[in-house]
Parts: sequence; C-alpha cells; structure tokens
Amino acid sequence: MCSLISSFCRTRRSSMSSLENKLLDEESSVVKSSGPKMTPKKPGWKAMPYILGNETVERLASFGIITNFMVYLLKEYNMDQVQAANILNTWTSVSNVLPVFGAFVADEYLGKFLTMAIASFATLTGMVVVTLTSCVPQLRPSPCPLEEQQDGVCKGYTNFQLGVLLLALFWLCIGAGGITPCSIPFGIDQFDLTTAEGREGTRSFYNMYYVIQTVLLMFNVLVVVKIQESYSWTLGFFLPTMFMVIAIVFFFSGAKIYCHVKPEGSILSRIYQVLVVAKNKRHLPLPLEEDIGGAFYDPPPLENNEEVRLPLTKEFSWLNKAALVMENELNDDGSSKDPWRLCSIQQVEELKCMLKMLPIWLTGFIVNTAAFELSIFSISQALQMNRNIGFNYEVPPASMVLVSMMTLAIVMPIYDRVISPALAKITKQEGGLTTLQRIGFGHIFAIITMLVGGFVEFKRRGLANLQVGYSSSDGVAPMSVVWLAPQFMFLALTEVFSVVGYIEFFNKESPDRMRSIGYSLFFLQYSFGSNLSSLLVNIIHDYTGKNGQPDWLDSDINKGRLEYFYFIIAGLGMLNLCGFFFCSLRYSYKTVVIVKAGDTSALH
Repeated sequence: MCSLISSFCRTRRSSMSSLENKLLDEESSVVKSSGPKMTPKKPGWKAMPYILGNETVERLASFGIITNFMVYLLKEYNMDQVQAANILNTWTSVSNVLPVFGAFVADEYLGKFLTMAIASFATLTGMVVVTLTSCVPQLRPSPCPLEEQQDGVCKGYTNFQLGVLLLALFWLCIGAGGITPCSIPFGIDQFDLTTAEGREGTRSFYNMYYVIQTVLLMFNVLVVVKIQESYSWTLGFFLPTMFMVIAIVFFFSGAKIYCHVKPEGSILSRIYQVLVVAKNKRHLPLPLEEDIGGAFYDPPPLENNEEVRLPLTKEFSWLNKAALVMENELNDDGSSKDPWRLCSIQQVEELKCMLKMLPIWLTGFIVNTAAFELSIFSISQALQMNRNIGFNYEVPPASMVLVSMMTLAIVMPIYDRVISPALAKITKQEGGLTTLQRIGFGHIFAIITMLVGGFVEFKRRGLANLQVGYSSSDGVAPMSVVWLAPQFMFLALTEVFSVVGYIEFFNKESPDRMRSIGYSLFFLQYSFGSNLSSLLVNIIHDYTGKNGQPDWLDSDINKGRLEYFYFIIAGLGMLNLCGFFFCSLRYSYKTVVIVKAGDTSALH
C-alpha cells in the first residue's frame, strides 16, 4: 500500500511544476514582503504515504466495527429495534459533537499529532472490547432460538453486559473525537500553502481522502459484513482490530517526517479578548485609511524569523478597534502590556475568519438532509419494485447505496485528473473552480437528486396502484429497481462537489492555528443536517394524513405520497441555494502576507 501511494505522490509532484507558473489562486493570494523569502520546510507529498496509509487502514478498521453494528445488537444482544436504534443514534450524535472538543484540545494544548496518537489508542481499546464481547460468552446474552425470538421471550442482557458494551462505544467515541477533526488538517499542515504546488497538493489530498473512505466503506459492506453475518462475529471484529494496529504503526512510522504545528495557547481566550477589548473601545473612532500606519498593534516576528499572517481587513470593522493602540498600552519592547486592553491584528482577523464562515456553514444543512432522506426512504421504494436482475439474483434493498459509492469512486479521480485541469485552463483558477463555486454545483446536484427521486417515485407509485388485486402486502410495481440508480448517481455528484467542497472550504479558510476547530464545523453541519432530517419527517408525519387523507409517509408506501416529500426538500434546496448565492457573493476569501522580522509594512 505504501509503495502505491508513494508512486501516486511522485506523479503528483511531477505534474505540479507546469501548473505553478500558469495559475492564480483567488482563495489564498499571498503578498510577499521585501527581503529574501525564507520558505517554511514542509514535507508535502513525502509525508503522504504515512498519513494516507494510516487513514486508509484506520477507516477500514472503524467502518468494519460500526457498519453492521445494528445487526450485532439485534442478533447477539437480543435487543429490539428501538433499543438498538437509540444506542446507535446516541453514539452517532456524540461522535459528531466530540470532534469540536477534540479540535479545541488539539489547537490549544496537545497539537494534532499527539491528539491523534492518543485517540488512536482509544479507538483500539474500544475495538478490543467489542471483539471480546463477541468471543467471551459471559459478556453477552445467551443465544436466542428462532422460536423464542418470534414469541418475544428472549433472555435479555444484564447490566454488566450492557456496561461493557457501552464502555466499548465510549472509547470509540473518544477516538472519533480526536482523530476526526485532526486527520485532514494534519495532512494539510504538511503542504506549503504559500506556493501553487502546495495548494494544488491539498486539493488532490482532499479528493484522495474522500475516495479512500468511499472505497473502504464499499469493502466493508461487501466483505467484512459478509464475514460477520455468515461466518463469525469474532473474526469480523478481530480483522478491523488488527487493521487498527497496522494504522497506528503507519502513523508513527512517519513521525520524523511530519511537520508538527505546535499549539499556541488558549484560542477561545484570544477570541474572547477581542470581543471584550472591542466592546471597551467601541467609543473610539477608527483612523482614516491614510493614517493607518502604526495605529494598530502588530508585533513583529522574532529576530531572523518570518511569519505568515492575516492582513487587516475592513470587514467587521468594529472589531478593528480591539487592535487600536492607545497611550500606555505598549511596553518598551513594543509588546502589549495587557492582552485584555490591546489585541493584535492577527487575533482580530482570526475571529473574523470564523465569523465569515458561519453563513456558508448554515447553508450546508439542507444538502445533508437530501442525503439522509434518500438513504432512508429509498429502501422502502426498492422493496416495492422488481428487484430481480439477470436470472437468479435479487438485489438487496439496502445495497442500492453502492451505486452512489461506485459512482463517487469513479467520478472523483476523473474530476481531479481530467475535469479540474481542463477547467483551470478556462477559468485561470487553480483547481478550475473556487471552493464556493464547487459547493454551489453540489447544491444544484442535491436539488436534481430530489427531483429525480420524486419523479421516479411518482411513476413507481402509479404503476403499483394500477396492479390488479393490489393490497398493502403485494403492491410491487412492475418497474425495475434499476430506476433508482439515477438518483443515487446524482447523490454521488452532490458529494463530489458539496461535501468535498465544504471540507476544503473549512480547512482553507480557517486560520492556521484554528484549522482543527474549523474542520470540526463540517461534522457539526452533518449532525445538524441529521437533526433537521428528523424534524422534517416528524412535521410531515404530523400534518399530513388528516381528514381521511393518507399520510405522505405512510408505512404502506403505495398509499403515501413520498414524491411530495421529495419535492418539498427540493423546494427547500432551491431557497437554500438562493441564500448560498447571496452569502457567497458577499464572501471574501482569506488572504495572507509573509512578514519578515523588522518589516511589517506588508500588513498595511
């Protein structure tokens, strides 16, 4: 695996030089100060075999444990669907919230490398405990015969057995909280973002990362799940546990090569200081543009050093007052006497970066909602369609999601190696599209996905209800399940553009020292999208089906109006797209300047 990734890295490096002198980067423009440039030493693609190798095997391990865990709870712990669903929903919710805290710890105290190292061992601990529950009879309920399952009299789990299971999930949550927000930012730290080669490298890294996750999820669905259900749960859990051991070895093998970005103290304190100082100085007037020189606090870099900084901008200008220098606020060496009375330009601009991203972040909820609803209700559609393909093969309803995975695995490399370079020649933009343009196309594909799904359901329902002798138990439409494939293909295109676009956006637009926290916004966005999905389902369920009319989301899909629900989500997507266009047109990309010790003129 390492040699294959190394080969890819050499290919990428050879293709970068031709792009470096041709393309301009709208999103990360760099203003160079006078004096010789001291380029930071970043390993770039040299570190990728270890990082991508670790990510590949770690994802293989995590997916291998969780993919089929619902079935494990039902079959081996004798839980009913509600109990099992509640446990998994709680695990999912906590796993998507903890990355915020993990990012905070990484950016403030431990750094990304140490945070990921500790989280990796936490994940391994959780996997070992899960494996033990499958091979030690005392850690799970006794098997329940089919007759007892049908009578609902299976012997349940004890408090001790449930406690061991929850302990395993606890350690998996801790692992996800540390690995998830740091994995991509740690990879981005290895590239020099002040060069065209470095920025192009990050775009390829985003695409490779997402393709790897998709391919590995397919592998788990097709192979690991088969082992767990048909052969042995112990073997099915033992293999992912061994994968995690290999992932840890990969990770530590590159320790001497990685670029380690050190944490720089309390980030939240720095943000709060800006708000407090700006409030206390709100009565002060801002200087005119021609009088800006020296009016704002901007400590110079250390002697014989060079720093990449954010220049002072006019957005949220009221925050600029926090950096206004007043009498007796500076020491003799030019440093601030009290950070609660005077903040630096860098502090002010870091807060601005986070504030600017929030409107774009909010627009991602509806895009995620489309994916959630399709993954849920497409199974009901497939159950009421002709699932026979070929002579004797019947398509499992849940396997239609593989169409989306295969499409994504095919389209992503084509986009990275063919479409993106072609667009770059036309737009003169690195990557062909800006991150916001890429996200915008994702929004459009999300709308198309729901429209296609609605029209297919309209056709399917009509054919099902025309069947002679229709009843709620045999209303299978004479329509092939293959008709569901287009909506999953468009869903894959949604992910290629919107999901990867959002990941790239949060990483590129976050301040360097807050990149893990910025990336954790993606997982919060995913979590809120899931909650919004549940809210929409409950609203439609409560307000339809009155006055003798069928519920749109009736358990008998042939009596319901699922297509109306799809069209409503498409309509919300159109409104959301308008909001996204409004926010993106007003958005200004982050810029940086390179400042050498003794020269701060570039900041003004």
